[in-house]
Amino acid sequence: MFKKIYKEIKKYNTIVIARHIGVDPDALASQLALKESIKLTFPKKNVYAVGNGSSKFSYMGRLDKLEEFDNFLLIVLDTPDKKRIDYKDYSKARQTIKIDHHPFIEDFGGLEYIDDSASSTCEILMELLLNTKLKCNSEIAKLLYYGLVSDSNRFLFDSSTSKTFSLVSTYLSKYPLKLSSIYTNLYLRPLKEVRLEGYISLNMKVTENGVAYIILTNDIITKFKADSASAGNMINNFNFIDEVLVWIIVTEDVKNNNVRVNIRSRGPEINKIAEKYNGGGHAMASGARLSSIDEAEALISDIDYATENYIKKEMSKNENN
Repeated sequence: MFKKIYKEIKKYNTIVIARHIGVDPDALASQLALKESIKLTFPKKNVYAVGNGSSKFSYMGRLDKLEEFDNFLLIVLDTPDKKRIDYKDYSKARQTIKIDHHPFIEDFGGLEYIDDSASSTCEILMELLLNTKLKCNSEIAKLLYYGLVSDSNRFLFDSSTSKTFSLVSTYLSKYPLKLSSIYTNLYLRPLKEVRLEGYISLNMKVTENGVAYIILTNDIITKFKADSASAGNMINNFNFIDEVLVWIIVTEDVKNNNVRVNIRSRGPEINKIAEKYNGGGHAMASGARLSSIDEAEALISDIDYATENYIKKEMSKNENN
């Protein structure tokens, strides 16, 4: 499949690279890395990385403002379903390539490479570059490392496999990187965000089944001079609470007129519930979009019910062993 993807990239003079709404490091880094790789390999091609960005990730690079084009190749990264593509003109593409590490939801109608065992879309792109004539350099390797480290939560998730470490080893051997600066860019935070995280710790509620949750209204987010995206991205900072199996951060996003939900789990699978609420993702890490704060109660209730059933099943297994 990598050879087929390369063949399509070689064929088109204009290429648009898109990803999912709600930018995160893996989505953005994979976009920018693939763009730079194609430009390095084919300098005369017009390649655009599109979508709404975030100043939080400005250290990775800038996205492009796109004019309308005909006869272009669209490459969609890190996105399992069409409704989550952060590019309104995706249906105008002459050909579409989908590269993703989320569980399959729907066909995009073109070439598709999906590996839901991969830690990140950046991990898949590492393979793509190694198995085709697409070129790489230290800056591209750094972008790929940003995305892989972030989506694997610094190699803490089970999606970090021997293949993941082998690819990282290969790239670090070819392209020595200053890892300390990479981790500083990814995890250095302003004091206002640290204070908001403290507020979350003090005010989160925990159900009897071990579901921790907090609803951050726009007033709360504004009080700490933060934004909805940075508040939601704090979800991975609450991994290791002994009494908690699932944790949820609900944030009101006034700018985009919706409500973001970030969900993580150490027990029940949560992606099917997220899909019910205009979202999706991985079994243990998902997100959703609500039209109002009022919907959050139903989502939390569904997750709490799933967690209760998970606990019962685990107890039953232990009794039978």
